Amino acid sequence: MNQKLNTSCALALAFCTALLMTACSSSIVRDTGLDKLAPRKAEQDLSAGIRAYEDGNHKSAQKLLQGALDAGLLLNSDKVVAHKYLAFVHCSYGREAQCRDEFRDVLQLDPKFELGQTESGHPAWGPVFRGVKAEMAGKAQK
Repeated sequence: MNQKLNTSCALALAFCTALLMTACSSSIVRDTGLDKLAPRKAEQDLSAGIRAYEDGNHKSAQKLLQGALDAGLLLNSDKVVAHKYLAFVHCSYGREAQCRDEFRDVLQLDPKFELGQTESGHPAWGPVFRGVKAEMAGKAQK
C-alpha cells in the first residue's frame, strides 16, 4: 500500500513538473501562481515578463522576456509568446522596426500564427503584424 502511494505521488509530481515546464505562458498557470514553481529560469522569466507587461511595466517586461529567450526557452510556443509580447512592447514605444523584427521571429517559429481578435485590432501593433505577415507570405510564394 505504501509503495503504491509513493508511486502515485511520484507520478503526480512528474506530471505537475511537466505541466509547469510546458505551460508557463498559460494564463491559467500564471493566474494560479503555479508558474512560480517552474524549474527553469527561462520559463520563470517568461511568466514574470508577461505579468510585468500586463501590469503596465513594459521596461521590466522587455528585460524579462528577452532574458527568457536568452536563457533558452524549450518550447517553440513559449518562444512565440515571448516574441509576441516583445513586439507589443516595441510597438507601444513606437519602435516599429523592432516590433516588425519580433513579429518576423514569431512567424518564423510559427508561420500559421495569428493574433487574437482583440490583439489584431490594436492600432499600434495590429497593422504592423498584418504587414509583416503579408510580407512573409509574399516571400514564401517566390
